[in-house]
Amino acid sequence: MIYFVGAGPGAPDLITVRGKKAIETADIIIYAGSLVNPALLEDAKGTCKCYNSAGMTLEEVISVMTAPGNLNKSIVRLHTGDPCLYGAIREQMDLLDQYGLGYEVIPGVSSFIGAAAALKTEYTLPEVSQTVILTRMEGRTPVPEKEDIAKLAAHGATMVIFLTTTMLGELSRRLIQGGYAPDSPAAIVYKATWPDELVVRTTVAELEQAADANGIRKMALITVGGFLGQDYERSKLYDPGFTHEFREAVR
Repeated sequence: MIYFVGAGPGAPDLITVRGKKAIETADIIIYAGSLVNPALLEDAKGTCKCYNSAGMTLEEVISVMTAPGNLNKSIVRLHTGDPCLYGAIREQMDLLDQYGLGYEVIPGVSSFIGAAAALKTEYTLPEVSQTVILTRMEGRTPVPEKEDIAKLAAHGATMVIFLTTTMLGELSRRLIQGGYAPDSPAAIVYKATWPDELVVRTTVAELEQAADANGIRKMALITVGGFLGQDYERSKLYDPGFTHEFREAVR
């Protein structure tokens, strides 16, 4: 069996119990060495063979999975965060389907969740935002025209922007073009949950300057929106004047 495992956002104790068991019993691990915390490999058994996919092509990864000598082995494909977000797993699964090989996906804690924990905040606040947009700027991988950052910014929702740390000047321009005021709150979260985690609070207009001032070049998420401010309404769920199926309102 081949397991696509979400490694979590960075801290080795934030992998799921199921993901940890898959690593402990794996005969082969193919891990994203540029992003996955190497401490996770310490749980692998001594006979496990590990491959760093940072220098591998898709075809080379698949060739390890499909090698005749590996067909009866337990193989873990270890991806950062949760593999459903920017994990490039669909293309791997489609090729495995062609080979008739079985696989399973073991979810992980995404870095955008780790970032919220680092910020000690909530992405969805009453009367502020009830929608979270997870997106990225186009780089070598294009983005559909209808998903341009400026168009998404027009919603005024909470935004979490991946894979964009090297394009922050252009990101600021497009966010402002889409409707965010230059002084709208923003935050840069570098290596969420890692020992060297860093949170930089700034504004939409100052994203690039804030990153430069803190030496942040990669492995950071950009968060934007009113959820970073101080104003919001209390939830009705715990409002003493609100009745629901488990509690009568206090009169």
